[in-house]
Amino acid sequence: MSFFDRSPLEYCSGPQPRHTLVWLHGLGADGYDFADLLQPLADSRAEPIRFIFPHAPIRPVTLNGGTLMPAWFDLYGTTPEDPQDQAGLGHAAAAITELIEQEHRRGIAPHRVVLGGFSQGGALALHVGLTGPKRLAALVAWSTYLPLAGSFPLSCRNPQTPLFMAHGTEDMMVPFSFGVRSRDLIKAAGGEPFFKSYQTGHNVTEEEMDDLRGFLAPILQEPALGEQGTNG
Repeated sequence: MSFFDRSPLEYCSGPQPRHTLVWLHGLGADGYDFADLLQPLADSRAEPIRFIFPHAPIRPVTLNGGTLMPAWFDLYGTTPEDPQDQAGLGHAAAAITELIEQEHRRGIAPHRVVLGGFSQGGALALHVGLTGPKRLAALVAWSTYLPLAGSFPLSCRNPQTPLFMAHGTEDMMVPFSFGVRSRDLIKAAGGEPFFKSYQTGHNVTEEEMDDLRGFLAPILQEPALGEQGTNG
């Protein structure tokens, strides 16, 4: 049985793309949430990009009283100390890893895949990109946290993957301190994340988008990125 209830939203900015951007939406949203927002990333590119926006399955969320909604995994609380849905996170990670493998079969190797996400989707992106079997071109994690943080240093396989973390200082959904703590754990595991704060809440600003374009520009212009990596 497939993890997904429906096929991902997908489009290319031109024929024969050399890179893929997979973006994971937040709790209660769907793949359309960021599709228009991220489209400008292709505007200044000579080589096309494939965009993939998966839709999380509909499932009950314990934190919200069992309400059915799109969710990558269950949530039990709002602090890093609360129990976490390790099994659900593992199932979601396996599904995203398979999407990346599908891209490989279509001719775009993992070292040309950028994986990003917002909020719960960002947590999943961090988990897949840092602990998964393949080193990716880059990771983007906005307004989010590092799941299963207690076991992270031992599980981290790809600490050197380029990573852009963004977090609003006024975020009331995922507090800014969670993002800082996650950044520090990744640094302790050998990573060097680019972390930037914004004077905003649990949302994305134009400044973040401008910074993302700057972060990704050299990565998307280097087709061989990651080929020398140990897990590429």
